Formats: sequence, C-alpha cells, structure tokens
Amino acid sequence: MSASTETRTPDVVRYPDLAGKVAVVTGGSRGLGAATARALAANEAPVAVVGRDAAALSEVAGSIERSGGRAIAVRADCTRESEVRQLADAVAEQLGAVEILAVFAGGNGMPVATVEETAEHWRAVVESDLTSAFLTIRAFLPTMVERGRGSIITMSSAAGRQPAGSNAAYAAAKSGLVGLTRHLANEVAGSGVRVNCIAPSSVENERLRTWTTAEQREQLAESFPLRRIGQPHDIAAATLFLASEQSSWITGVTIDIAGGKIMV
Repeated sequence: MSASTETRTPDVVRYPDLAGKVAVVTGGSRGLGAATARALAANEAPVAVVGRDAAALSEVAGSIERSGGRAIAVRADCTRESEVRQLADAVAEQLGAVEILAVFAGGNGMPVATVEETAEHWRAVVESDLTSAFLTIRAFLPTMVERGRGSIITMSSAAGRQPAGSNAAYAAAKSGLVGLTRHLANEVAGSGVRVNCIAPSSVENERLRTWTTAEQREQLAESFPLRRIGQPHDIAAATLFLASEQSSWITGVTIDIAGGKIMV
C-alpha cells in the first residue's frame, strides 16, 4: 500500500493527566469529532458527545462504553442558545465540571461562487461555524475561569488560512475562529484557561468518501507534500496534545494539520 493510501490507525497516545477530566466534544457524532471523543475516552476522560444526530451520537457513546470508557450522548443544536445552555446543565449534572472543550461543530464548506452566494446561505454558514463556537464557549467558560483551569480547542480549517475551493462564508467563519481563539486566549490566560485552534485540510471522512472516487482521493493525496490525505486520528492526536498538560505553555496558537500544504 502506498503512502498516499495508507489509512492504518496508530495506537492512541496516552496522556495520564487527562484521566478523570470531563470533556465535551461538539460535532461528535461522526468523523473528526467522533474520533476525538473516542481518543479522549481511551485516555480515561469522561466524554459528552454532542451533535444533532441522536442515532449517530448514541452509536459513538455506546462504542466508548463498550470499550470500557465513560460517555454520554447529548443532542443539541449549537446554533441555538437555549439548547447550548441545556447542554451545559446536562453535562454538569451527569459528568461534572468540564475541563476540556473541543468545539468542532460546523461544516458547510461546499463550493459556492461568491457572485451566486445568498444572504440566507451566508448567515447559515456563519451561524453553524462561528456563532455556534461562541455560544458553546460562553456556556462553559465561566466555570473554567472560576476553577482556574481548562483547555479549549476550536476547529478552523485550511480554508480559513489561505484561499481554497470552499465558499466565502465558510472561509470567513473559519478565519473568524482563528481570531476568536487568539482574542480569547489572551483574555483568559491569567485565569489559567488555555485556548488553541486546529486547522485541518482534507481529511478522509464519510463526506469526502461520498464526494470523491478512490482515484480522486489518490490524486488529492499526491497534492500534499506528505503525500497522503489526513485521517481523523491525526486531528484526535493533536487535540489530545492541546488538551493535556504537555502543552501547558501553549495558548493562542493555530496548528495547521495539513500535510505540509500550509506552512506559515
């Protein structure tokens, strides 16, 4: 198997300090979020898996429980303030105070020419990718600040780091997440809360496999300096590091998980 098609999942890296720390992963029903939730649970962190697809959430949480971890599935639309508040209450009641917040909900990066962009689509994308992150962070941040500890990891995209084939609303929202991360990291650093961002490029998930053929994915892999498409475990591994005390002197940064395509 060539490097470009290699998809073997390596063993989950272990960070002993993550054990017992309550984690929330939004956008956790599948793909990158699901992989991250499973990786956190493998590190003995109780995990709240959050998303809008109740059946998919149940499957992820169930797989964690069957593997010996602890997880709850919480259905919530993170663009709705009332549902995010209910989410925070449910997690506090069932798991306790949150110390790790992976803000991964979003999407909607499909190409749309700006001359054809509608105000309705623009608002929907900004709501799902930027406003949802703000609402989620606001719901959990006060307790983190009060307790003097916590790690927040937001998810931008390569599209928010340089021009790409996605739509302008998505690029703007993902760029906004980078700015939000830096601003918040500076604002709360004195409280002992760290805020960092990850910016993946093309990752082989259900959506990418649906949109592309195997031959197209092979060609895409060759466009990266590291000659492969990203895998969900690449994002999970970076998130574990940023959540752990191994990154205790890192805040306000954006890590490009992009196979070398983005070097800044």
